[in-house]
Amino acid sequence: MATQMTDGHRRFLQVLMSHGIMEGSVARTLHRDCCEIHKVYYAHDKLDDFINVVNIHLQPFFMQIRKGMSEDDGKTYYALVNLAETEITKMASDYTENELELFRKTMDAIIVSENGFASSTNILNLADQLKIKKMKKKEAEQVLQNLVQDKWLSERDGEYTLHTRCIMEMEQYILSNYQDLVRKCNICHSLAIQSQVCETCGIGMHLPCAGKYFKAQMEPHCPHCNEFWPHEIPEINRPDSQLPSSAPRERRGTSSSGTRRR
Repeated sequence: MATQMTDGHRRFLQVLMSHGIMEGSVARTLHRDCCEIHKVYYAHDKLDDFINVVNIHLQPFFMQIRKGMSEDDGKTYYALVNLAETEITKMASDYTENELELFRKTMDAIIVSENGFASSTNILNLADQLKIKKMKKKEAEQVLQNLVQDKWLSERDGEYTLHTRCIMEMEQYILSNYQDLVRKCNICHSLAIQSQVCETCGIGMHLPCAGKYFKAQMEPHCPHCNEFWPHEIPEINRPDSQLPSSAPRERRGTSSSGTRRR
């Protein structure tokens, strides 16, 4: 495989840097456009190889383009992550210490919850318990809005969960600091915040992974212990298409949904 960094690779990296995270269909369109503009060899099924070339050149800077999955709908995402800073302190340039404390408490509430979500009411109550300085309701609401805009949190109907970007960037931090509370998905082996859990053996699965795994089974059974799977099987939306049509611009989006039981 060629490892030379071309202008096509550089353009791809620059656009991804401006977004932070990008849906797979958008990344595939960007891949095609970068190759066509800079006359680089293009094959629609070689995006991961193309990204591997970029990652080789990012190694000295402790950066990496990482591939992950949305816990809501199973869509593929690509994010540029900083490997040198694995803790919440990587957000320090954008948030005050008081705001970071609120984010930590929000993350605590999300991870200890039964469904991987924390209500806005719960989070606003936490804002009144900050050690550094209590935060007013309006101030806390603005911080939450900023965290959603920057893709650290996702919000739906007043409920907050960790955004795909946050999970991809902070997976090791979360696994280290919440090791007794979190688990990896038994199917894709990535960190699972929103998940269904076997009541017998305790293994967990992302909702999209559970939906795909049990799709053809009349009576779903745990892939680990073979006991009956008692949860409602999630419906699976069609995954992002292989050949999307529009190139990315300079903006961002959000996500939702989940059921975790212990």
